Amino acid sequence: MNFQQLRIVRETVRQNFNLTEVGKIVFTSQSGVSKSLKELEDELGIEIFERMGKRLVSLTPAGESLLEGINRILLDAHNLRVVASQFANKAKGNLILATTHAQARYALPQYLQTFKQDYPDVHLTIYESSPREISRLLIEGEADIGIATEGLHLIDELITFPWYDWHHNILAPLNHPILDLGETITLEELSEYPLITYHAGLAGRSGVDAAFEKAGLSPDFVLTALDADVIKTYVEHGLGLGIAGSFSYNPERDSQLKSISAAHLFNMNTTRIALKRGHHLRDFAYDFIERISPKLTREDVIAQLVLPN
Repeated sequence: MNFQQLRIVRETVRQNFNLTEVGKIVFTSQSGVSKSLKELEDELGIEIFERMGKRLVSLTPAGESLLEGINRILLDAHNLRVVASQFANKAKGNLILATTHAQARYALPQYLQTFKQDYPDVHLTIYESSPREISRLLIEGEADIGIATEGLHLIDELITFPWYDWHHNILAPLNHPILDLGETITLEELSEYPLITYHAGLAGRSGVDAAFEKAGLSPDFVLTALDADVIKTYVEHGLGLGIAGSFSYNPERDSQLKSISAAHLFNMNTTRIALKRGHHLRDFAYDFIERISPKLTREDVIAQLVLPN
């Protein structure tokens, strides 16, 4: 038994039993993948996969149990490499962030700029994804840190920490009649106009929907988007009123729009930092977390990482 065989088992499941794709990931041929899997099954004396002819179609019950152990072994091996790398070179490596467009565009740039100045030999990668994809990237070890508002705190395999709170604003073209109402606007008045906001599952959209539903209203969402920049663009073109994160509005940059606080209409939102349980980070990753959230110390993070679900 060797690590390559264990990686092949893990990737076989991840790639939906497509051995050609597995071979590309582990840098071997499809026949090499098949041979490694068969050798591991022979060594262990069990069948790991259900087969239909020569094609793998699923895990056997034994394979399901085995996969849990394989994932633990590979995670432990990753953590050992992290510990070793701390001593080999503390300020060199890769930091992979998975976050939504809103956080990448508005919340992170100032922190990434100073971090890069202090860690010039750390390569930064940012995946802009939905909360569901961010969860997957963290769980499968393809990202170190996840940042999003929706959903991450509901995933058992992750631990999350509050980063910052924010509310929604209503965005309107200049001279729109709704601006006369100011912050006294009600949900009923807002729902009389076509609306533009985030896709479901992004940037506090669930709270917006919940507020309208509680009020018994069915607003006309004429357009939904992944990010506030698109929302603002179509508000400027007169397609409707925007509901977007307060952090996205800048009076100088968005001079063709006016903004009204919607804090009295929709609940406050919390953007969270997420990590995979048991996944140890490089020193510079802990430093990055402390930079964006000074109250969250390295000791706090490590203490939560090692706790069981």
